[in-house]
Amino acid sequence: MVFKIASSPYTHNQRSTSRIMLMVSWATLPGIAMLWYWFGWGSLVQIASAILTAVAAELLVLKLRKQPLRILGDNSAVLTGLLLGISIPPLAPWWMAILGTVFAVIIAKQLYGGLGHNPFNPAMVGYVVLLIAFPVQMTAWLPPHTLAATVPDFADSLHVIFSGATLAGDTMAQLRTGIDGISQATPLDTFKTGLRAGHTPQDLLQAPIYSGVLAGIGWQWVNLAFLAGGLFLLIKGTIRWHIPLSFLLTLAACATLGWILAPEKCASPLIHLFSGASMLGAFFILTDPVTASTTNRGRLLFGALAGLLVWLIRTFGGYPDGVAFAVLLANITVPLIDYYTRPRAYGHR
Repeated sequence: MVFKIASSPYTHNQRSTSRIMLMVSWATLPGIAMLWYWFGWGSLVQIASAILTAVAAELLVLKLRKQPLRILGDNSAVLTGLLLGISIPPLAPWWMAILGTVFAVIIAKQLYGGLGHNPFNPAMVGYVVLLIAFPVQMTAWLPPHTLAATVPDFADSLHVIFSGATLAGDTMAQLRTGIDGISQATPLDTFKTGLRAGHTPQDLLQAPIYSGVLAGIGWQWVNLAFLAGGLFLLIKGTIRWHIPLSFLLTLAACATLGWILAPEKCASPLIHLFSGASMLGAFFILTDPVTASTTNRGRLLFGALAGLLVWLIRTFGGYPDGVAFAVLLANITVPLIDYYTRPRAYGHR
């Protein structure tokens, strides 16, 4: 009989990195389903493209660094591609998902030494690079199918992504046109550009994207679906409650205060909570265990800081949504937050 002697520790934990990454990926499915329902097949194409690129980029780097290929089994590359693919507009050109994912995996993750060493969330680094370099394409979201004059099917979606037009010759400008003949935008974009044009919030809430809903047609359902996925992760113990709760409470508190003090300039709390990437950021991006704070008090501060930054960027910044920038700015503060919130050793005075 042969006995294998292993070094300590001898504890066994079923929640391996691979299982956690897969659990988080599965929890995004309700939100992905809503993206597909309201905005078409393009989102699925972008997600698939980003995941394949992420795995290929990680494989290439592992071979170049002569590291074991089993590292791919931690599924972190899959999750990075998944989150970036979700964030990209459905009919963005095919090369954007590839470029953003390569940057996320190779520069923002592997250049720092791989999983566990990267100080910034890789998916958000890739997203911000694309947003800064290609702002027009990265803000070209389609209107929800109930408001669209033309709804592309799977074949048309592929054709637009790879050639810029549908099989019938419809361009992105035509596809972004609503049934009222006016080019549509996301709820947050509609609000920000409308305020700059001199419209009041009351006037903007009459726009088709807000018709009969509180936070934007399609978008509130997408956010509710990601909220459901996030609650699933909380129930399973995959993530902790500190960051999502402090983020959402701070965002809601800032939005409420702004709405009360300056209703002519600020969106309502419901628009902030259920539009854009609020729920995706709260439960799936900010909770990244590598780039978030590691203490309970630190997590509360980290989430609150991100919530404040999202509100400030949305209200006073140049971009409609500020989740990606808020995540990266909050990532910078993590070492400082952890330093001042680390628990004291017993007996330390």
